[in-house]
Amino acid sequence: MYNSLVKSLLFKLDAEQAHSTIHRFAETASDSGMLKALAKSIYNYQSAKLSQQIWGLTFRNPIGLAAGFDKNGEIPEIMEALGFGFVEIGSITANPNTGNPKPRSFRLPKDRAIINRMGLNNDGAQTVIKRLKNKELSIPLGVNIAKTHDPKIMGDAAIQDYVQSFNEAKKVADYITVNISCPNTAEGKTFEDPSALDELLSALKIRDDARLVPTTVKFSSDLTKDQLLQLLEICEDHRIHGYVACNTSSSREGLQTSKAKLDNIGRGGLSGKPIANKSVQIVEWISEATKGQKPIIGVGGIDNFSTALKMILAGADLLQVYTGLIYKGPGLVKSINRQLLHELDELNIKSIHQLVKAFD
Repeated sequence: MYNSLVKSLLFKLDAEQAHSTIHRFAETASDSGMLKALAKSIYNYQSAKLSQQIWGLTFRNPIGLAAGFDKNGEIPEIMEALGFGFVEIGSITANPNTGNPKPRSFRLPKDRAIINRMGLNNDGAQTVIKRLKNKELSIPLGVNIAKTHDPKIMGDAAIQDYVQSFNEAKKVADYITVNISCPNTAEGKTFEDPSALDELLSALKIRDDARLVPTTVKFSSDLTKDQLLQLLEICEDHRIHGYVACNTSSSREGLQTSKAKLDNIGRGGLSGKPIANKSVQIVEWISEATKGQKPIIGVGGIDNFSTALKMILAGADLLQVYTGLIYKGPGLVKSINRQLLHELDELNIKSIHQLVKAFD
């Protein structure tokens, strides 16, 4: 039904209008026991074989909702009903922000991709966390934090901005993701600068408290292997609990969309199918560097079972989808989980962790 009717209607709207329409319906559904029950009966697909224990949390299946879809923590209940194994809200920032001027989100249908420059629009950490306190979930909740989108906030002020959001997130989050691809200086330097990352993680005091909420770092998809390894060394020194790979890309290489259309769209982060190979590669580099000892959430271009399996075999313990939902609809989650279970049964293995060995 999504591909035959809903998608065609939504694609008549611009990308952000379509998202807002879906979001308003999801808010209504989240408040309706009947609609949640209906969503669960159609889309929810679970099996004990898909369940994993990570960071002391139970993930009943490996497919999560990526940050960006529910920035303000308004619809996690309906996402649970749709069969997600976990949800990650945000990015949230210390101060509320309306983001960049519109239009700021663009579809690339030929590439099954999106370019966005939303500008971290959100209600602010305090408001979002207060809202989340009233949500009842039985799946893990991740909170993605970033620096407030304000060029005047940089240096030490940028670090304190993160600390404020981090302290708010700890009140409700089952895990926290630190998004480090955010400008830190007037020159546009991000927290993927090694010295800036070291200062940030020192301020968050992750290695000083073993009881801290599990904390992950989310990397850009545009890092070279050497850059990534340098950042991983810093993260490991600070005893980061896991990693999320990857964020969007600034590259336009290899796209089928015309150069004229891309030039008209302008800057923004590319997500969806074109960054899948990059994301799989970075997951593999992280897994190799950490000897498979740190949980990895693979995200970026997952829109079918084949890509999901590649991500798991590269070293991802959990997966996230967003752009894939736009092109494939909510049935994507059930489809991947069902095919993943079929793969486990075909190989006569009992858990996702055994998949990598089965393919060796």
